[in-house]
Amino acid sequence: MLSLKQFKNERSANNKGFTLIEIAVVLVIIGLIIGAAVKGKDLIQSGKQKKFYTNSLKAWELVVVSYYDRTGFALGDGTVNGGSAGVTDGRFDNVRGSAFTNIDARLKAVGLTVPTSNTANSGQFSFKGQYSGTQTITLNLWYLRSNTDARNNNAFYLQNVPTDLAIALDTMVDGQANSSSGTFRQYPDNTSATGAWPDASVTTVVNAQYILDVP
Repeated sequence: MLSLKQFKNERSANNKGFTLIEIAVVLVIIGLIIGAAVKGKDLIQSGKQKKFYTNSLKAWELVVVSYYDRTGFALGDGTVNGGSAGVTDGRFDNVRGSAFTNIDARLKAVGLTVPTSNTANSGQFSFKGQYSGTQTITLNLWYLRSNTDARNNNAFYLQNVPTDLAIALDTMVDGQANSSSGTFRQYPDNTSATGAWPDASVTTVVNAQYILDVP
């Protein structure tokens, strides 16, 4: 049977606090857990960005190129190609992605499949950015003026793109993020003298252009 003194000593020993080493180990474990969670979130976002590039941006580029190969005309150039102008001149007729009905019809008429979308319109896409929340991105067939190159191009004019997605797409397309040069760039493309994209946490959405080699 324990004496009163022994009982007090044993109770005191059991009530000792954590040592500095134990606290350090716990903090390291917590840090690893938080790091893994952040890394997992980044991987999920990166996967969504790559999916958008493949299923939306690249898919539309492929059908535009395929349409030109089959018909000899640019999709969206003149009414006969789903555009709005009476004549064809090799230029997109600035067809809005929110009204791709005629564009879709022309693709089907030559045996091409219309790229799928997660909205009611084939030229619009819903995407949740890291800072912007869910946005509706509109892909237009536009004849755009490049301020840095001083020339016009047939291009996808992308409106309301989450900035983190735009930066990721630029890196995927051009191998680096530069807002004023390359195939994928901000629109207008003279917004930054250094080619830096806006801070995605401050400027949450941007407009962009994806220059196409058609015709």
